[in-house]
Amino acid sequence: MKNILYFVLFLFTILSFSQTKVVSWNLENFGKSKSQSDLDFIAKTIANYDIVTIQEVVAGYGGAQAIAKLAAILNEKGSKWDYRVSDPTSSSSYKTERYAFLWKTSKVKLIGNPWLEKKYHLEIDREPYFATFEIDKKTITLSSFHAITKNKQPETEIKYFKFLPAEYPNLNLVFIGDFNCPETHTVFFPLKKMGYSSILKNEKTTLKQKCKGDICLASEFDNMFYKTSAFKRTNSGTIHFYQQFNSLQEARKISDHIPVWFEFSLN
Repeated sequence: MKNILYFVLFLFTILSFSQTKVVSWNLENFGKSKSQSDLDFIAKTIANYDIVTIQEVVAGYGGAQAIAKLAAILNEKGSKWDYRVSDPTSSSSYKTERYAFLWKTSKVKLIGNPWLEKKYHLEIDREPYFATFEIDKKTITLSSFHAITKNKQPETEIKYFKFLPAEYPNLNLVFIGDFNCPETHTVFFPLKKMGYSSILKNEKTTLKQKCKGDICLASEFDNMFYKTSAFKRTNSGTIHFYQQFNSLQEARKISDHIPVWFEFSLN
């Protein structure tokens, strides 16, 4: 009986170790406007994940500094974290921003330097930010993205994503972020035909201005798209952090989006 128990525990340990958890969060206007208590709350929310990608980091003074503060708070929670912040996106016609990646160094290893997309940076206002990570001697490349707003037709940018797998044929790409567009939109059909699938379906990820009864979420904007042949999806979902606040107005000081997450192992 003891031998069986030990085997089950061993198997559980191996399976737990092989799983990686990625979380993505559009943290509205992430910079000096975030208080210490805001940063503490954000760190507590994401601390159990292995890789974090953040959109809407302020491009000017305060954005990169806020990410550094967040990493310092995470480092006080028992795991060693590292981070990278992008240069400002090259948009001249829209709001320029930064992106950030944070990760647990015991779980994943950064390979090379992250980079902003170069080929389509004129076609995409806030061009995606890529980072390649090694996990159990295999690699993935996360492409973090924040699309232009819905009224500016984000599909006019997203349509270029169908060219990225060919641009980076040797990379195991995962497209992550705030697309300001539901995964059911026809603009995602080319990626789906290539074998990509979204982690969320029919799941809203933005906060309303005010709850109507128990309905507090508005739009299906945040998601991740992964190649089903390369990943074994264990689980995925959203974090309804706003439920820990007395009102949506308080919660929206953190963000108007909720985090989305993906737990997987690599095939």
